[in-house]
Amino acid sequence: MCLNAESWSLTRINFHVQDTVQTIKNVLQTAPTGRLDRMVRWNSNNHNCFVLNADGSCLGSPLRADFGGIIRNSVGLFITGFCGHLASTSDILSAELTTIHRGLLLAIDTGIDEMVCYSDSMLSIQLITTDTSYYHTYAVLIQDIKDLLAARNFPIHHCLREGNQCADWLAKQGATSTEEFSIYTTSPNELLPLIRNDAIGVLFHRA
Repeated sequence: MCLNAESWSLTRINFHVQDTVQTIKNVLQTAPTGRLDRMVRWNSNNHNCFVLNADGSCLGSPLRADFGGIIRNSVGLFITGFCGHLASTSDILSAELTTIHRGLLLAIDTGIDEMVCYSDSMLSIQLITTDTSYYHTYAVLIQDIKDLLAARNFPIHHCLREGNQCADWLAKQGATSTEEFSIYTTSPNELLPLIRNDAIGVLFHRA
């Protein structure tokens, strides 16, 4: 807030506080007595449909919010991808919600009727899957996402960042792009190794 001269509404601060409290509770309730290695992979729920992975980030100088996402079929074949940036804000929540929204619109434009959505933003998932205050800063965007999910029966789930690496790579591309929104009809060559790892089910240690 200080570095970017931003002012946050009480509603937004309240949601951040609640999210932090819930995260702490989850950790305390599930903390193992000894070290427990957790392995993570893409599409860990084995959904047999198209899969959208979405991610947001805040990078660059000056700092700006960036987003990226990728749509694949159930075996990991690249269908389409996208990235972009929000020049008017550096709020990570805005980026996370925007990439989900953009990904849903792209899926609909592509003619996809059955798809599962993944995001590693727990706060975004909570806002989308629960009742949200009409006074929330992003109430309109959140409601638009809910309407799109309901209209096509697209479920949305939280995933760990180790299973969201392709979307993370595309979000970082948004940070270096001069375009506010770009669509990939074929995968960038640099992204292919990550796509291949996901497709063959490579397991990653949860950091």
